[in-house]
Amino acid sequence: MFYRRFGKTNLNLSVFSLGTMRYLNSRENAVQTVEKAINLGINHLETARGYGQSEEYLGLAFSAGLSIKREKLYVTTKISPTPTASEFDKYIDESLNRLNLNYIDCLAIHGLNTWQHLEWVQNPQGCMKAVWQAVADGRIRHVGFSTHGDLELILAAIKTDFFEFINLHYYYFFQRNAPALELASQKDMGIFIISPADKGGQLYTPPAQLKALCEPFTPLQLNYRFLLNDRRITTLSVGAANPSELDLPLSFADGDGRLTSAEKAVFERLETHAAEVLGTDKCSQCMACLPCPEEINIPEVLRLRNLALAYEMEEFGKYRYRMFENAGHWFWGVKASRCTECGECLPRCPENLEIPRLLQDTHERLKSQEGRRLWG
Repeated sequence: MFYRRFGKTNLNLSVFSLGTMRYLNSRENAVQTVEKAINLGINHLETARGYGQSEEYLGLAFSAGLSIKREKLYVTTKISPTPTASEFDKYIDESLNRLNLNYIDCLAIHGLNTWQHLEWVQNPQGCMKAVWQAVADGRIRHVGFSTHGDLELILAAIKTDFFEFINLHYYYFFQRNAPALELASQKDMGIFIISPADKGGQLYTPPAQLKALCEPFTPLQLNYRFLLNDRRITTLSVGAANPSELDLPLSFADGDGRLTSAEKAVFERLETHAAEVLGTDKCSQCMACLPCPEEINIPEVLRLRNLALAYEMEEFGKYRYRMFENAGHWFWGVKASRCTECGECLPRCPENLEIPRLLQDTHERLKSQEGRRLWG
């Protein structure tokens, strides 16, 4: 296992972190998963107030006694923004009690996803008042935020200079947040990549076309290498549901070096193949089409279309497309079928894409039975 400096926090974190949203089935499983992660070299555990009993189970693991000293183990929990300091202060204490800890290494504002959330953060009497008090009295060591928001909002949150780290969505198949990654790095923020295997493309179960294009590597391996090659990134989350699910991702934990010529060749192959398959219908994700009067997240819809056609990532596309209109501010936008063909996006597109046609095509390809968030 390699370790990297987590930005201005100056914590040295393992390049893989244990995300604990999915180990919710039993206390015994949670304790065993945490212990195995630590034995494999992970020193950073990430949870959240909103992850069911995750904080409680992690607290049980601590009380059971782990094979690492507390000062060598770093814990992040996340709490959603609130309009008042008193409410947030209560949540901090509740998380500390559930975790069975007297301080939290890293507290993240969980889901800073909307401009209203940012207003609450910037309000002198809002949630950050409680955060600064908790830092002053030692309950919190470092402060950051996680986000599923749009790029403009993420950049604005970084520019507040309130935060020492960021939990960010950024993967080979989703590079729209690259400017946020760069700005966070310029400000010496620790960068924690959220769910690179699942949100990064359901890469544990890749389609045949994608597997073939990635040979002699696996899609999961290449995504990890794409991220770990970037020295601005500190750590990647591994959302293991049980101890055995740590084995595959952590087999790549020593892949800390620069990309090899063979890996670069595969990435070039992927780009060439997508360009050939998509032709003049390829969306480059410039976001110039926004805003949409109907609140369709056009770039995200067309990104899912790109992936479905170029790499047969249709099941991943359906999984993400179901979230439109079902996940609130965690995944903004309505389904593409709501396009009225008003045409406002057309003159803004530098690639002259027939956006209404592509939106309808995407809807027909990806519509499926609705679902719900794992921890909703």
